[in-house]
Amino acid sequence: MPRELITIQVGQCGNQIGRQFWKMALDEHAHHAKNATFDESMSTFFRNVDKRGHELPLHKSITSLRARAILVDMEEGPVSETLKGPLGELFDSSQFLTDVSGSGNNWAHGHAMYGPQYKEQLLEKLRHATELCDSLQSFFVMHSMGGGTGSGLGTYILGLLEDHYPEAFRFTTAIFPSADDDVITSPYNSMLALRELTLHADCVLPIENEALFDMLEVESDVFASVAYCVSCLQKQASQPGAAATRLKESAFDQMNSIVARTLTHLTSSMRFDGSLNVDLNEITTNLVPFPKLHYLLSSVAPLWADKVMQPRRISQMFSDAFQ
Repeated sequence: MPRELITIQVGQCGNQIGRQFWKMALDEHAHHAKNATFDESMSTFFRNVDKRGHELPLHKSITSLRARAILVDMEEGPVSETLKGPLGELFDSSQFLTDVSGSGNNWAHGHAMYGPQYKEQLLEKLRHATELCDSLQSFFVMHSMGGGTGSGLGTYILGLLEDHYPEAFRFTTAIFPSADDDVITSPYNSMLALRELTLHADCVLPIENEALFDMLEVESDVFASVAYCVSCLQKQASQPGAAATRLKESAFDQMNSIVARTLTHLTSSMRFDGSLNVDLNEITTNLVPFPKLHYLLSSVAPLWADKVMQPRRISQMFSDAFQ
């Protein structure tokens, strides 16, 4: 039986990645759902509630889905954007925690000031989220290392999780700044946050902004080779192709989509049936040799399924995978 996973989106970067993540998770489960029935695989990320907000049991028709998520930011903008967007109804407004002043790109401001200030509210939201789970397996924390809220408050939350839920695995996706980051305090924030990640996380998936930019350049080169197909599709009054839609997306949306895709792939083995599938706890058991050596580098092979893409040779696919 699949076990529940609670995501905690911290800061602007964490909430932007979260929007792409939930969009992909909905698309995956909508593709695999049979007769619009709420099954075990969907219960990993979602709850099925009626019009009054009461939770419905498994194998009932999908009425209204609610994400197992907590959204945290010390500015109102990113969370408000999520609430007003197309995925707004997916989130429970009682699981939002916001402020108005922000952390000023200061790790200490988020960790030593906002952390203790909002400790009780954070614990209450965590308690509420965990009480809605039958068999909680892990927490997923999405945050950046360069900003004040993501690095400071995000690592403070990890400490709370270790103290109050020690048996639940703590995974974190940490977005590291590049060398030419425009935030002058980002190297200090990252260095201070690294110690907290080493102490309190069970598994860290570090991702660098520069690496995401490089992946976008590879994808843009591939899609440029079929630009004429995209232009033909754009001229049609009916539905445009997937490649045309992708070219319209902003660079940050595409970068966030890469991170979200990594997370959905990582959790697919625990959400769907398969003879070779493994649970998330086996990742830490098999890949972490010592408790503090839990930084795992993720790799995503560039596989596309757009119909406008021309047939490609096997050698070309291997070349793209190792670039």
